[in-house]
Amino acid sequence: MNRKEILFRYNEYSNIAELDNDERKLIAAAVDSIASSYAPYSNIHVGAAILLDDGTIVVGSNQENAVFPLGLCAERVALFAASAQFPNHRITKLAIAANNAGNSEVELPISPCGSCRQAVAEVENRQNAPIEIILFGNDSHIIIVDSANSLLPLIFKFTR
Repeated sequence: MNRKEILFRYNEYSNIAELDNDERKLIAAAVDSIASSYAPYSNIHVGAAILLDDGTIVVGSNQENAVFPLGLCAERVALFAASAQFPNHRITKLAIAANNAGNSEVELPISPCGSCRQAVAEVENRQNAPIEIILFGNDSHIIIVDSANSLLPLIFKFTR
């Protein structure tokens, strides 16, 4: 038997001013996209924004359905929209933000569910490049990871 270890490294920021302009713009787009969320069952409204290699921003929001699991998370809505509308562009960054039903921001960042982690990992594999993931809680609670592999180190992957 070989015992191995997986390390998880991330950057934590306590002030949004520490981020670069692209990251701040992407967070703002994710926060704005929360407005189009449909979440009457969970009451957690999530927005996601994707930055493409040409500077284009694509947004998504969670869309719930009474028949679980027919809804979609904000991350996958944004990923699928970017892939469908801009198939020849690489996704470089993904920002995720949320608020509760009372329209107040969450203090701590939320992270993608397992399905979304796998979807981001699939895109990374397809484009052969990592996607930086920005988890936004509020202006003083921000986490950035280098890749979906950081959040899902043993991804499901077909070998060809």
